[in-house]
Amino acid sequence: MAETGLDPQKYLDKYYTYDELTAALEQLAEKYPHLAKLESIGKSYEGRELWVMTITNFATGPAEEKPAYWIDANIHSAEITGGATALYTIAYLLANYGQDDPKLAQVNRLLDSRAFYIEPRHTPDGVERVLTTPRRLRSSTRPYPADDDKDGLYPDDLDGDGVIRQMRVQDPNGDWKVSNQDPRLMRKRLPDEDGGVYYRLYTEGQLRNFDGYNIKVPAPKEGLDLNRNYGHDWQPDNAQLGAGPYPLSEPETRAVTEFWVKHRNICGSQSYHTFAGVILRPYSALSDDAFPKEDLEFYKLMGKRGTAFSGYPDASIFHGFRYDPKTVLHGAFLDWAYEHQGVFAISTELWDIIKLSGIEKRDFIDFMSRDRSEEDDLKIFRWADENIPGLFMNWTAFDHPQLGAVEIGGWDFVYSWQNPPPGSKWLRELAQANMEYSFACAGMSPCLTLPTLTAEKVADESDKAVYKITAVVENSGYLPTYVSKKALERKILKPLSVEIEPGAGVELISGLKKQEVGHLEGRSNKGSISPFQVGFSSDYRSKVEWVVRAAPATTVTVTANSERGGKVRQQIGL
Repeated sequence: MAETGLDPQKYLDKYYTYDELTAALEQLAEKYPHLAKLESIGKSYEGRELWVMTITNFATGPAEEKPAYWIDANIHSAEITGGATALYTIAYLLANYGQDDPKLAQVNRLLDSRAFYIEPRHTPDGVERVLTTPRRLRSSTRPYPADDDKDGLYPDDLDGDGVIRQMRVQDPNGDWKVSNQDPRLMRKRLPDEDGGVYYRLYTEGQLRNFDGYNIKVPAPKEGLDLNRNYGHDWQPDNAQLGAGPYPLSEPETRAVTEFWVKHRNICGSQSYHTFAGVILRPYSALSDDAFPKEDLEFYKLMGKRGTAFSGYPDASIFHGFRYDPKTVLHGAFLDWAYEHQGVFAISTELWDIIKLSGIEKRDFIDFMSRDRSEEDDLKIFRWADENIPGLFMNWTAFDHPQLGAVEIGGWDFVYSWQNPPPGSKWLRELAQANMEYSFACAGMSPCLTLPTLTAEKVADESDKAVYKITAVVENSGYLPTYVSKKALERKILKPLSVEIEPGAGVELISGLKKQEVGHLEGRSNKGSISPFQVGFSSDYRSKVEWVVRAAPATTVTVTANSERGGKVRQQIGL
């Protein structure tokens, strides 16, 4: 029976600092040693441990001998909803394994036959900066591309309210104006508009080496984006901002890559980001035409399953999530996982204040920068006023030490647009829905079984007998044992093998001790729903035979091994 008393929901009551996260993970691993193992896969730039929790029922076999699903979060520092969802998933699996409840049967099946590797915090340094200071940054705290302070505006909490918001400065040449429908709302000045009161908008902050006239806005000092530092299609910084000096230059990306290379049993991957409410798939720099037909079909199927759980649509990064129609992204984790490892990797952009405000259809990127109407903004204001009041501060006069009279105001962006407030019903609902989606994805993996192992006596000898040993190995999972056509194309995986181990007093007469049988399909290639279908071949199954000479009361053991389908073994007496 499962232990009781652990409420996974409590891990959504707040966003955990690094020390709090570490303590929570250590306590969970200590409380559930039969299900969980905590390990550090490396250290961050500032020396924090990069924690990964392995979760499986160790009584049914080690994690390495089962198909595994990878979950990571917080490759981007302020996207803290993802880390909370990952931590909640860990606690949920551990608290609910072994429960005698039909609604939780999936947890039991998954942990008995599969494993999870969960990294709740890809960039602990950056998250710590976000949670303990008013500062926001993209990923790592390592200064890049330069380590010196540039002249110009740098973010700072001038009014001491704990949030870096915005400053508006009156300027007759400004490109912003106050909405006449809501004085909090700033609207873009029309191209031919003149004769009004106009403003320039800046982040709340101070100016370094200000000459009294020119306001420079330098690039962020911590400009790294760890999701541009992975090894596939990496491009230098002049082609891809934030890419780092070379692929895997950062300890965080290197640690994840090394873990994956050592854990060949990873079959699928979910990365949690915020915000947009969309399920993303590769490619970042190529159209869908670049996929093998079967892999694209499966990605689309995964997307539909995700929509059923979360309500989020699915989209290709290339076709639906580019920051500029003439540029593409490079060095992304999803592309590396699919191209180099042959794994179906997806990212879910959690949280969507825009859809909650009643705005259903939009371009995910243009809406934030070019394509948002005044009515859309007013809808968001109305929803926030009713549901998360206090996260927008009205514009308030402030005497800036260099600019003089300015006004400070605007959103607490991290806890409104970027993440739901901790402990809120929205955080609880999205964590539950997206966790359940990750369970569905994990359940699509290949899964090796050995349903048949027989020993047929074919001859008697003076003190021994001759037996024909027959083993039938099957893939009971949805995906094939090679997982993706890309993995076959790249020749990433070893073929499935079946090996006999004769016990004492048993002699192998014929048949190779270890036989390779290629790969086994699952159900994914049997998607036809035509009523005229003539049937499918049994390509999910393979039969292997040996002949042995054995003394009475001896045994043989047969082991079937697939790098991604798992390892199963069975013994039979002779």
